[in-house]
Amino acid sequence: MENIGYYIFILVAVIVAFLIIKKVTTCLIKSIVLIILAAVLGYIYWMHLR
Repeated sequence: MENIGYYIFILVAVIVAFLIIKKVTTCLIKSIVLIILAAVLGYIYWMHLR
């Protein structure tokens, strides 16, 4: 019966890790999209400036 606490701890740790990874990846994806958008806008500006 003492292993139940261990399994609950592991389950909570996995859930917390999943939530943290989910937050980080959504932030990372937003950053990548923002960088790509800025690069495309810069390219369009550079091509029309010349």
